[in-house]
Amino acid sequence: MTRVLVVDDDFMVAKLHSRYVASVAGFTVVGVAHSGADAVDAVERLRPDLVLLDVYLPDMDGIAVLRELRAAEERDPSRQPVDALFITAARDAEIVRAALRAGALHYLIKPFNQAALQEQLRHVAALRARLDGLEEARQEDVDQIFGTRPPGSRELPKGLAAHTAELVEQTLRRHPDGLSASECARAGSLSRVSARRYLEFFVETRRAEVSLRYGGTGRPERRYRWLG
Repeated sequence: MTRVLVVDDDFMVAKLHSRYVASVAGFTVVGVAHSGADAVDAVERLRPDLVLLDVYLPDMDGIAVLRELRAAEERDPSRQPVDALFITAARDAEIVRAALRAGALHYLIKPFNQAALQEQLRHVAALRARLDGLEEARQEDVDQIFGTRPPGSRELPKGLAAHTAELVEQTLRRHPDGLSASECARAGSLSRVSARRYLEFFVETRRAEVSLRYGGTGRPERRYRWLG
């Protein structure tokens, strides 16, 4: 279970975001803060795994809050590190850059709908699960975690094309609950055989996972879901 602290100066917005978080399996809200000082104190008391952090706070901005949290972690190596996801109306590129440098996982600009936040939370969960399962990282693991390598630049097996791989990847990303090979083929205007090859490649390279759905008769259906 990922423990979340919601930080926003607007009481109603904080309540709304808390409800969004609670609707995602595997996440629970352990506290709410409405100022920077309260956020720092709440992290100290509650030790959440993730902070949903606004930039605009009445006493100090969210960037300063995150820097203070990082400084506290440096002073006490035994302290559990906390991840941060900015949720803010701030659109200035310098603020986005500052959030990145302070160690934010992502930056979600208001206004947004419930699905957008849920997608980010699932992404956070996938990253945490992937890191927890690694003892030694391969380059493709690092690329997926940091998202730094441009689409199509990963090496593909002979017979697979970068542009089709990107199409299948985007199709999976648009369907976070998963797709069968037939559904992916229809959504991407591909043949089922072709879609299946790319889906299995993503499973082999740990960028997607496959599960089996059993029906009344016949073989179980393989369903694919993008990781991260």
